[in-house]
Amino acid sequence: MDGKNKEALKEIDRLTAKVDEVQENILKEILTQNSATEYLIKYMKGSKNMLEFKQSVPVVTYKAIRPYIQRIANGEDSSLITSHPITEMIMSTGTSEGKPKLMPSIEEDLDRIMFFVSLITPIMNQYVPGVDEGKGMYFYFVKKEISTPCGLPCRTAISRLLKSKHFKRLAQDPSNDNNTSPYQALLCSDISQSMYCQILAGLIYRHQVQRLGAAFASVLLQVISVLERNWVRFCNDIRTGQLDPIITDLECRSCMSTLLSSPDPCLANEIEDICSRVPWKGIFCQLWPRAKFIEAAITGSMAQYIPALEYYSDGKLPLVSNMYTSSECFFGVNLKPLCDPSDVAYTLLPNMGYFEFIPLGENGTMLMNVGEEDEVPNDKLVDLAQVRLGCHYELVVTTFAGLYRHRVGDVLQVIGFHNRAPQFRYICRRDVILSVDDDKTNEEDLQKSINVAKKLLEPYSALLMDYTSYVDATTMLGGLGHYVLYWEIRFHESSKADNQLANIAALDDKVLQECCITVEEELDYTYRICRTHNKSVGPLEIRVVEPGTFEELMDFFINQGASISQYKTPRCIRSEGALKLLNSHVKLSFISPREPK
Repeated sequence: MDGKNKEALKEIDRLTAKVDEVQENILKEILTQNSATEYLIKYMKGSKNMLEFKQSVPVVTYKAIRPYIQRIANGEDSSLITSHPITEMIMSTGTSEGKPKLMPSIEEDLDRIMFFVSLITPIMNQYVPGVDEGKGMYFYFVKKEISTPCGLPCRTAISRLLKSKHFKRLAQDPSNDNNTSPYQALLCSDISQSMYCQILAGLIYRHQVQRLGAAFASVLLQVISVLERNWVRFCNDIRTGQLDPIITDLECRSCMSTLLSSPDPCLANEIEDICSRVPWKGIFCQLWPRAKFIEAAITGSMAQYIPALEYYSDGKLPLVSNMYTSSECFFGVNLKPLCDPSDVAYTLLPNMGYFEFIPLGENGTMLMNVGEEDEVPNDKLVDLAQVRLGCHYELVVTTFAGLYRHRVGDVLQVIGFHNRAPQFRYICRRDVILSVDDDKTNEEDLQKSINVAKKLLEPYSALLMDYTSYVDATTMLGGLGHYVLYWEIRFHESSKADNQLANIAALDDKVLQECCITVEEELDYTYRICRTHNKSVGPLEIRVVEPGTFEELMDFFINQGASISQYKTPRCIRSEGALKLLNSHVKLSFISPREPK
C-alpha cells in the first residue's frame, strides 16, 4: 500500500478516535460562521453558544426550512440561513416524497465531498489489493439542468460531482484513464444515449474492467435491460468500427469515434457468443471476466435487488456498498466493504457535519415511531458519541450550508464501533408507507415480509424483479381498504417477454395466493388484528405486471423530475399517474385466500 493510502487510513483512525472533540469543533465552527443568519438569530439572538443551540433551535423537517430555501431560490440573500454564498441547489431523488426537495449547497461542500470520496480506494485496497489498477466501469448520469427563479442551478448530487471542477480536472487528466466511460458520455443529459455509450465503452474495454458499479443497485439492472435490447447493435458497432446512427448527440459521437477507431470483429464475436446464450446467469462475469466486485448501494430499499445481482454475477462477485450519503450531506463509509450485504454498516465521519440522533428503541427493537409531523423535544436528542449499541435512532444533521437540526428521515441501528465512532446499519426511511386503520406498515416491515414470500417463487425458477405498493380503499367488497402489491416477476430460463408472460400464466394460482397470505402473516401484530378481529382491513392483493413495467415506471418519474443516477423505486405509490401506468400493465391478480394467523 502506497503512502497516500496509508495517510488516508491514518486520517480515518484520527477522526474516529476523537469523535466528541471533532463534533464539538464542527458545531462551534458552524455557529461561529452562521450566528448572524436570520434563521439562527430567530432562535439564538446572535449567540454562538452550543448549549444555547441545543436548548433553543428546534428539531425540524424539510417543511420548516422550505420557506427559507424558496426565498433564496427567488433571489433573497444566502444570509437567511448561511454566511456562505449558496452556489447551487441539490435536488433529492423526488420518488419517496412525490417531488424533489431542494437542499442548499456551498462551494466548500465539494471539498468535504472530495475528501470523503478519496477515502474509498484506500479502504478497498486493504481487501482487494490493486483495486485502482485496470479500469472501473461505473454508470453515472447527469440530469438536464434547471434553475431557480434567480438563476441558481438545481442539480442532483451526482450531477454536481460530475460537473465540478474537481471531477473535470481528474477526468481530463491523460494519466487518469482508469474509467471506461468517456467524460462527454457522462455529461450527456439524454439518458438513453448516455447509457448506450457507457455500455458500449464498457464492452470495448471488457478485458480491462476490474470494477463494476453505479450509485444504486437498480441502475445495474437497468444496464442489463438495455444490454438485452441492444447487444446486437453493440456488436455491430464494434465489428464495423462505426457508431450506430441512433446516437445523435455530437459530443457522444465524437468521444465514441475515438474508441471505435478501427473495426474489431474478434471482440464483436466474443460478445455475440456470450449474449446469444440463454439464460443470462453470470453474464457480468462472462462479459467482464477480470471483474473483482460490484459496487452500488444495496442497503434499505436497494436490498430488493441483491438476488438479481447475485444471479447475473452467478454469486461470484462480492456486492460492495461503500458509502452512506444523501442530498443533505455525505455521512459515512463502510470499513468492511467485502462483508455480507446483510452485515453492511457505515461509520459516520465526524468532520462531515454535526450529527444528532432521536432515540427510537433499545435492544434491537423499535419501540417508538416518531412521525414526520410529531414535535421532537430538544432534550431528547443524543450526540454521535452518546449513541448506544443495539439502539435505533433517527438521524438529524446540521450543516455549514444552512440546515439546522434537520431530520434526514433515515432510521439507523448501532451495531458496533470503530475506535469511538459508532457503526450504523441502515434500517429504513422513517415514514409509514401503508395504513388503512390502526395498522402502520413501514418500508422495513414490508421489505421483510416480501423477502419471505418471494422465496415461494424459487422452485419455479422465478425471481421477483421489483415491487411497489399502495392502499386501495375503493375496489374491495364492502368498501374495506386493503394493501395492493405490484410485482414484476422474471423467469431465469427465458429472456423474451412473451415467454415470461406465458410462464407467469402457467404458475399455479395457489403459489401467488400463498405469497399473499405469507406477506400478511409476516406483517406486524396490529395489521393481523385489523384483518382478523377488527375486520377493518381487507385481504392483501398481489397484481402481477408485465415485464418492463418498472422500467416504464422509472421513465415516468424521470420525466417528472427524478434522476436515473439516484432513482429508487418508490415502495409506496402516491402519484395518480404512476398508479394509472401500473394498473394498465396488470396481467394477473391474486387475493389472500384466508385470514392471517
